[in-house]
Amino acid sequence: MNDISYVDVGDGPVALFVHGVGTSSYLWRHVIAELRDERRCVAIDLPLHGGSAPRDDLSIPAMAEAVEELCAELGLDQVDLVANDTGGAVAQVFAVRHPERLRSLTLTNCDVHTNTPPESFQPTVDLAARGELAPLTAALLDQPELLAQTALGDGYERIDDPADLVDHYLRPIFDKPDGPRAFERLLTSIDAKDMVAIEPLLTVLAVPTLVVWGTGDVFFDVSWARWLRDTIPGVKEVVEIEGGRLFFPDERAGELVPHLRRFWG
Repeated sequence: MNDISYVDVGDGPVALFVHGVGTSSYLWRHVIAELRDERRCVAIDLPLHGGSAPRDDLSIPAMAEAVEELCAELGLDQVDLVANDTGGAVAQVFAVRHPERLRSLTLTNCDVHTNTPPESFQPTVDLAARGELAPLTAALLDQPELLAQTALGDGYERIDDPADLVDHYLRPIFDKPDGPRAFERLLTSIDAKDMVAIEPLLTVLAVPTLVVWGTGDVFFDVSWARWLRDTIPGVKEVVEIEGGRLFFPDERAGELVPHLRRFWG
């Protein structure tokens, strides 16, 4: 388990945060800053991301097992799980496999069912499949403005410090031995079949669930938030963040946190 890195701050009931592809636990820093005085906030770096090492299996189900390993290692018996992007797919798999671990589940804009990966992300996956994404990204690491526009631009409404995001999200992946190739392997392993397979289990998932969805996301349309509402019986509410994009938990944390507090309360 020493190959998995994580943030662990604060005291109180545990909130566990899961990021998506190409980011890291850093995505949740603003949310954690607001909650650390009332919650024990744990944010994983999924395998390959942040301070975590790559693994042979980088599929969504394997990532879910990495989350379970962290819970077992830290003795996290009951958590409020909060997830974004591919981390939301990981959280759905984790939830149906380990519902006993969950006090609640919150899903923000994320891969759902057949929208895994989303159609507008498919060209990036195709680049990875041809082995062209890693050298292209590596060549741009020292041009953070350009890299932020291309790799992260669609996920944010505005990026004030592109170098900071590149340094916390992409550089840790590409600085690892074989990290660039592992990143391509990760992207090509994201498969809708893993999500379609859990649909029958989602239809009986009674864990209290909140869905918070940015409406300005080019990857994950708000219709998928409604799919979750209509599929998971535990969904209590769908909250729409007007104009919010994929990474609104970073960019507009102040709008997410009150909904978390209210839901957890």
